[in-house]
Amino acid sequence: MARYQQMFERLKQQQQIAFIPFVMLGDPNLETSFEIIKTLIESGADALELGIPFSDPVADGPTIQEASIRALANSVTPAQCFSLLEKIREFSKDIPIGLLVYSNLVYRNGIENFYQRCQAAQVDSVLIADVPLRETELFDRHAKRADIAPVHILPPNPSEQTLMQVAKRSCGYTYILGRAGVTGTETSAQMPAQQTLQSLRDYQAAPQVMGFGISQPTQVQQAKAAGFEGVISGSAVVKIIAENLADKPEMLARLADFIQRMKAATT
Repeated sequence: MARYQQMFERLKQQQQIAFIPFVMLGDPNLETSFEIIKTLIESGADALELGIPFSDPVADGPTIQEASIRALANSVTPAQCFSLLEKIREFSKDIPIGLLVYSNLVYRNGIENFYQRCQAAQVDSVLIADVPLRETELFDRHAKRADIAPVHILPPNPSEQTLMQVAKRSCGYTYILGRAGVTGTETSAQMPAQQTLQSLRDYQAAPQVMGFGISQPTQVQQAKAAGFEGVISGSAVVKIIAENLADKPEMLARLADFIQRMKAATT
């Protein structure tokens, strides 16, 4: 968890917010995936959010679903993903690494074993996308034993009880949805009510990060102005990969340009 704390403190001193890209591990294959992630880091990503390919990613829109399909078509396994995570950590000792996964992947070989593998790979946080907040206590307990930050999602228009519980239980950062629905760039993120952010601060929530629908530098600037401490961009990044599968140098160049432009907007 310390990597998140150090990152947010450093960025606050620099009057910046975090830019956090999402990609699917193993998309389109393991070798290219490592090159993609190195490019994200070298181009200015402050942290990473990474997925493990899964056959039924219910929180994801078509773009990220197709990333899972590409990786699974190349027989990418969770075990290979953990090996890739170890390579990423070897490449970058300090960048915070978060996983966004589905509960079946956590259950498959035992919850404790999953978090121990995360700990061995020096993963910093885990968000389980398809487990409602009221059912996450068991996962959170195993996460904290392994020194992994359990991250929880705050939905649009939350009740006061939901605000309080997310603030209490989310560690590393608090994931705030920019809109309802699944991931994708088709619908832009909307800034939540200022009262929502203030309530999270009153409850001493972990740093607030916006996700879903972040694809333009202007949205990063709006999020910063609203008081967010970071933004996550997934579908816009994965779309660049999908559009350049036949030309890896062009893919990496376009990814680098996108990350640099989005990061520049955080200042």
